[in-house]
Amino acid sequence: MRVVMLIPPKDFRDESVSSLKNMLEKWGIEVVLASYSKKECVGSHGAVYSKFLNAGHIKSADYDAIILIDGAGIESYKLYDFRPLLETVSSFANTGKMIVGINNGIKIMARANVVSDIRVAAPNNQAIKDMIRLYHGKLSENYLEDQRNIVTLSDPERIDRLSDLLLHRLGAK
Repeated sequence: MRVVMLIPPKDFRDESVSSLKNMLEKWGIEVVLASYSKKECVGSHGAVYSKFLNAGHIKSADYDAIILIDGAGIESYKLYDFRPLLETVSSFANTGKMIVGINNGIKIMARANVVSDIRVAAPNNQAIKDMIRLYHGKLSENYLEDQRNIVTLSDPERIDRLSDLLLHRLGAK
């Protein structure tokens, strides 16, 4: 099993990356970090990753899931407007691969138009809720939603619950 974890070049949520990466790798799932940076990626609390795949080379055939990590960098870099990323997310949807969005990473999923008629764990942010509605997603008050190949987590403080779900869905637990 292999998953690709997309992180913004700067200001991603360190805790989301480290917690998910550690748990998945502990259970034998290969985690590949990817970003649109030519330099090292720096998290909002100082975590630094220098080895990662150029996100332009992500192919859905090579992975079982894509995880869209949250953080202020999504807004700073307007990743939800970056056409190559939206096409990558769409290709995961078209091949039935799992797409996971955490907090504001869900904006990328909405803009890629993969949330139509899907229950989406809506973050406590009106702009994100509006975008989910615009792309015909069904807002949910649950902090974690899993429907078809779409998994959303609105509360990054509950990343442990997401880890458990992913391990189960990927067949590791």
